[in-house]
Amino acid sequence: MASRKTMHQNRDNGDKYSVLLPTYNERENLPLIVWLLVKYLGESGHNYEIIVIDDGSPDGTLEVAEQLQKIYGEDRILLRPRAKKLGLGTAYIHGMKHASGNFVIIMDADLSHHPKFITEFIEKQKEGNYDLVSGTRYRGNGGVYGWDLRRKLISRGANYLTQVLLRPGASDLTGSFRLYKKKVLENLVERCVSKGYVFQMEMIVRARQLNYTVGEVPISFVDRVYGESKLGGNEILSFVKGLITLFATT
Repeated sequence: MASRKTMHQNRDNGDKYSVLLPTYNERENLPLIVWLLVKYLGESGHNYEIIVIDDGSPDGTLEVAEQLQKIYGEDRILLRPRAKKLGLGTAYIHGMKHASGNFVIIMDADLSHHPKFITEFIEKQKEGNYDLVSGTRYRGNGGVYGWDLRRKLISRGANYLTQVLLRPGASDLTGSFRLYKKKVLENLVERCVSKGYVFQMEMIVRARQLNYTVGEVPISFVDRVYGESKLGGNEILSFVKGLITLFATT
C-alpha cells in the first residue's frame, strides 16, 4: 500500500487539493461526506484538505464539524465559519482565502455529489492540463437520481436555454461539482456578479470568455438525502433574470 501511495504522490508533483464545503443545516450529511472524502482522497494518495464554511447553521452543523476536526486532525479539516447565510459565491471567496492547495474542488455537502468522482476529475485535469474540470449530468453515463419530472424538466430546460443563448462549450452549466486551478477560480470569482443558482453557470460562461480550457467528467447526481431542497419558484425566476443579464453582457 505504501508504495502505491508514494507512486500517487510522485505523480501529483506536489499538487494539493483544497475541497470547499459550504454548509447550512447539514449536520446529518457532514460526517458521511467527510468520511467519504477522506476515504477516496486518502486511498488515492493525493494531498488534500477539507475546508468547511458553515453559514451560522442553527441545527448544530458547526459543532459536528468540530467533532470531525478532532477525529481527522486540524491539518485535514479546516473550519472557517461565518456568522450568517451570505450566499455561495461569497462562501467560495471566503474558503479560497484559506485554501493552501494549488487546486480547489467545489461540491455540495448534502451527498448529492459523490467524492468517488474526484479522482476522475484529477485524472481528467492532468490528462489535458485543463483550467477547470466540471462534473456533467448530461453526457456519457452521467445522470440524475431522486428528482421528479418537474425538477428534471427545469434543469434540462435551463441547460438547453443557456446552451442556445450563450454557447458555453460545456454540457452541464448549473452543476456545482467542479475542480479548478486555484488561480483560475480566483480570477473567475472576481468577475462573477450572479448569486445563487445562476452563479455556477456564469463561472463557465466567464471561463469561456477568458479562453480557459474546460474538461468534463460524467457524474451521477443524487438528490439530497436529508434536509430541504433549495430549488423553488424564486430560484427559477432569478435564474431566468440572470440568464437574460448574462446574455446581454457577454
